[in-house]
Amino acid sequence: MALWQLVSTASPFLFCAIALLILLQQLSYLKKKGPLPGPTLIVPFLGSAISMISNPTRFWDHQAAMAKSSGLGFAANFLVGRFIVFISSTELSHKVFSNVRPDAFHLIGHPFGKKLFGEHNMIYLFDQQHKDLRRRITPNFTPRALSTYLLIQQKVILRHLKNWIDFASTQNAIPLRLLCRDLNLETSQTVFVGPYLSPDARQRFDSDYNLFNLGLMSFPFDLPGFAFRRARLAVDRLVKTLSGCVILSKERMLAGEEPCCLVDFWMQETLRESPEKDGHEIGGHLFDFLFAAQDASTSSLLWAITLLESHPAILARVREEVTSLWSPDSGELISAEQVKEMKYTEAVAREVIRIRPPATLVPHIAGEEFPLTEWYTVPKGAIVFPSTYESSFQGFPEPDRFDPDRFMGDRQEDRIYKRNFLAFGAGPHQCVGQRYAVNHLVIFIALFVSLLDFRRHRTDGCDEIAYVPTIVPKDDCTVYLSQRCSIFPSF
Repeated sequence: MALWQLVSTASPFLFCAIALLILLQQLSYLKKKGPLPGPTLIVPFLGSAISMISNPTRFWDHQAAMAKSSGLGFAANFLVGRFIVFISSTELSHKVFSNVRPDAFHLIGHPFGKKLFGEHNMIYLFDQQHKDLRRRITPNFTPRALSTYLLIQQKVILRHLKNWIDFASTQNAIPLRLLCRDLNLETSQTVFVGPYLSPDARQRFDSDYNLFNLGLMSFPFDLPGFAFRRARLAVDRLVKTLSGCVILSKERMLAGEEPCCLVDFWMQETLRESPEKDGHEIGGHLFDFLFAAQDASTSSLLWAITLLESHPAILARVREEVTSLWSPDSGELISAEQVKEMKYTEAVAREVIRIRPPATLVPHIAGEEFPLTEWYTVPKGAIVFPSTYESSFQGFPEPDRFDPDRFMGDRQEDRIYKRNFLAFGAGPHQCVGQRYAVNHLVIFIALFVSLLDFRRHRTDGCDEIAYVPTIVPKDDCTVYLSQRCSIFPSF
């Protein structure tokens, strides 16, 4: 009874305190928003988080529409206690990318990425520390290293394509999103840490990575029972597993063995420069690579299939080029030299990445107030979202048209409009593994179109964009598959 009286007495004061907090939050939002387009009233504490999570495509399309219709090139909103600025203007995006430093913008990769990815993530490094790490990473992407990875990539792709054919023979149309994700996860595991993951470790790795992916798209509640907490703990286990691979690689490189995967090239360089380097730190960076390679590549593979199927003339040109350089009956894998000769196939790959950049947004946080324009200053603590997707449709002639020839011959639009091609970022944090990513897409396209015939199972809205968290076709790229070649290669 006494407790009830206490609650009854305190309720008006509690209500007033909450109302005051809501009012202050609303006033703070309006002050930060200033003249920018965006909602005038916000849902207390959550803002637009529910609409963003329930339908991210519609949410981000709406931000882009506000930024465009206003003529300003950016717009404001509010997400889970955070003031955000969405940027559609290429020039303003470059301004953010080129000012990643302690007193300006901090690249965060995800609105709550530091808690989820861990402090080890290279995107949180600045200045000389970041430059030193990129220098140490460079030997992982030399022509010699990329040639080594190319052989690994093909063997994994061929094994998965054969499994897809077997699966398709017992089904009607099959959705490829999860199959591509599994292909890429095995490719990344094998390229990055090669022989150092046991079958049991791979299985646990797959499970933990799935938990991590689910956490990326969930509410950021770091409490027991919530997907975000399960994701954070999964990242800890993944880094621990990768750290064990670093130790095994170090032992092998000390024994004078030849590098057979990315961590070997990394350890070979590390032993020359800093033999005492902490394996856990490198394991953390390997996870960063895995995250960067995994979901982005899955997105690109799916869009390549989707776009080639809907453009038969382009598909025919790719098949003609690949056939002129390599045959499935040759008994050989495609060589690095042959990949270099696949000029049109690479143009297709780059156009896929341009028109459907996997990571459509690259969130940064303002470490201090930053004058984005002469009349608007981004407030400290705001999360800024430069849109690589919006930039892809600026500058380029007929930007909505899938046209690989824009990257060929005299046109060279990838050079003329280089500032608008932001799929790999820009500035000091530009993707260090972009050549590896392009190679992976080129070799997948070459093998897929040579070995398989495919046809989309078309439904209303199947080509619309869905966020998972990178962008994929709404129908998960559901296709009919059959074997095209007379004998399926076995390596």
